[in-house]
Amino acid sequence: MKTKFTLLITILIFVSFCSFAQTFNKAALDSLFSILAQNDKGMVSVAISKNDQMLYQKAIGFASISEKGNIPATIQTRYRIGSITKTFTATMIFQLVDEGKLTLSETLKTYFPGVKNSEKITIGNLLNHRSGIHNFTADPAYMQSVTSPKTSAEMVDIISKTTPDFEPGTKTEYSNSNYVLLGFIIEKLTGKTYAQNLDQRIAARLKLKDTYYGGKTDLKKNESFSYKLLGKWIQQPETDTSIPGGAGAIISTPSDLNQFITALFSGKLVKSGSLEQMKSITDGMGMGLFKIPFGQKTGYGHNGIIDGFVANMFYFPEDNLAVSICSNGVIYPVNDILVALLSAYYDVPVKIPSFKSIALKPEDLDKYVGVYSSAAFPLKITIAKNDSGLTGQATGQGAFPLTPTEPDVFVFDQAGITMEFRPSKNEFTFKQGGGNFVFIKSAP
Repeated sequence: MKTKFTLLITILIFVSFCSFAQTFNKAALDSLFSILAQNDKGMVSVAISKNDQMLYQKAIGFASISEKGNIPATIQTRYRIGSITKTFTATMIFQLVDEGKLTLSETLKTYFPGVKNSEKITIGNLLNHRSGIHNFTADPAYMQSVTSPKTSAEMVDIISKTTPDFEPGTKTEYSNSNYVLLGFIIEKLTGKTYAQNLDQRIAARLKLKDTYYGGKTDLKKNESFSYKLLGKWIQQPETDTSIPGGAGAIISTPSDLNQFITALFSGKLVKSGSLEQMKSITDGMGMGLFKIPFGQKTGYGHNGIIDGFVANMFYFPEDNLAVSICSNGVIYPVNDILVALLSAYYDVPVKIPSFKSIALKPEDLDKYVGVYSSAAFPLKITIAKNDSGLTGQATGQGAFPLTPTEPDVFVFDQAGITMEFRPSKNEFTFKQGGGNFVFIKSAP
């Protein structure tokens, strides 16, 4: 659900050649997940299906890690899916459009006149993030109260007090505020809660037994906690689901997500015209969907991040192929896992990582510690030392562990980051996603 200047995961996939393999490369995927599990690089569950028939499922890691004992994850383990919730919300909005209860040109003023520019903001603007409403999760104060429940009135008040980022319809900028409001509009139009609508309009209709509006994690329901690796897996605080609502409150499994998006593209949930509008892309964003390439193939779907959870859900209409990933703790990039899943289907070599690291004495780390900045990069990065080794932390973001792979070279696999230090020059080169930035240490 959260968005930052990405030290996270990009969902852009480019492969030079794609053709469907007559034999699905299950062995390569089994090898990949075996290596990830052996090296403690992630806790993930995946599913690939074609024509709504399962091709592959796998789960590694744990639903819960505690002194009382660890609970292994299975393909039935349920995860928070963050912003993939937005695709469910958009689907229900278009169902209401199909039923004649709502139009995309209707303005927000009908429902929430207290929101600034409500008389100019349309339902369509909310759906494709062209409303100009400020993203409340981007504010520094947001993280201070995420575990405390909020009423719908409190959430509307929080959003109403923000200053618009731009005039409605003039640009595209991702904002969770849009979908929180859309969730409330669904409730106002139907007289039922978002959870009831989700169940009646989608989950019950498709017999999705593992998809529902989340609450406080309950291990008895096969739900999972989320984790961040800082020397060991550290359980993350739980965002109260009353806050993200229609923008990020749903719990599901990869198999349910595949079934949902397959049904969406098969015309089982909205009319064909509505689906086309959901797929219509403006400045990279559709209405509850966005588009990704894999070679010459085009997929549609969404990703999600909330607490320590990371999720992907994509559908490739040309091949009736659905691919979903749910994770409650990752070091290896989820994007690389997605590429591997698609490669196994499209006859592309599956990349099998070879994890390596070197041992450094604590005193060897002192030469790297400091605050670094780059004229070509908007954030400073602080390199610090703790009992587990080095960490990096960009301005306004959480600390991430750095693993030494060779002298003066450290990596953070989860975000595909490599840092190559030159201690004698008090600098390092930051590499991520094809970008290279030189950072220089500030004078003490």
